[in-house]
Amino acid sequence: MTDILRCTPMRAAETNTPPAFAMPPGACDTHFHVFERGYPHVPDPLYTFPDGTLDAYLRMTEVLGIERMILVQPSFYGTDNSLLADVLKRLGPRCGGVVQIDHDTSDAELDAFHKLGVRAIRLDLVARAGWPVTELIAYIRRMAARATPRGWHLQFYTPGTILRDLLPFLAHYEDTFVIDHMGHLTEPDPEFDRRLLALLSQGSCWIKLSGPYRVARDRPLSDVAPLARALVATRPDRLLWGSDWPHLPDGQRDTGEMLNLLADWAPAEADRRTILVDGPDRLFFRSSS
Repeated sequence: MTDILRCTPMRAAETNTPPAFAMPPGACDTHFHVFERGYPHVPDPLYTFPDGTLDAYLRMTEVLGIERMILVQPSFYGTDNSLLADVLKRLGPRCGGVVQIDHDTSDAELDAFHKLGVRAIRLDLVARAGWPVTELIAYIRRMAARATPRGWHLQFYTPGTILRDLLPFLAHYEDTFVIDHMGHLTEPDPEFDRRLLALLSQGSCWIKLSGPYRVARDRPLSDVAPLARALVATRPDRLLWGSDWPHLPDGQRDTGEMLNLLADWAPAEADRRTILVDGPDRLFFRSSS
């Protein structure tokens, strides 16, 4: 059994590095999690209870000039989206959501989530890493049948090794989908990068510029820069930025440093606006009510 990760305390919001560029109005963080006491979690979480409350997150966004945000359901809470729903009710139209659901989640529940601002279903393929590719594809199709009629998209939380096996299927997949953490492959693989860029260029794929430390692991973050720059050069209009706050398990990580990577990856102001404002508008804030 994998040892449980020990989450460290959250750094004070004011100690984050300030933005190195002017944040555009409506800038959106499309990937954050929150954790609050009193909500049911999965029996065997992968990490200890994180120091990542909504109030702490909002203090960080004020420091960095983030005006909108997308709350992503973490594996810690499984398919119990009650905290996510409460956060969406509190934050109102500046916050959207990405839920995880069971196969028997009712249409009425999904409709209620939609009214709160949910626009996507997260597919936790980390938890399904042992499934054959054929079963993963069947699962993707089942979830798409729930998402697509509502104008939602699918969001892939998956190890890069599994994504690599799914690339032939996704190359011909026509419904909108988002891949977290730049593909989340933790070892250099130029052929994977080439195929990921080709997938991005074809239109229905979006990729999230998030979690570079999850890709780099023990390597410097600069090792991720060539892929990130190539993604921006290929389709900036199909990219999103996400803080991955509270950076599990490292609560001391500098969110401002993560944001400022965009100055290197997307040096053109127009591209940063496309990534921080226009993309989130299209996927989350301009959807029909």
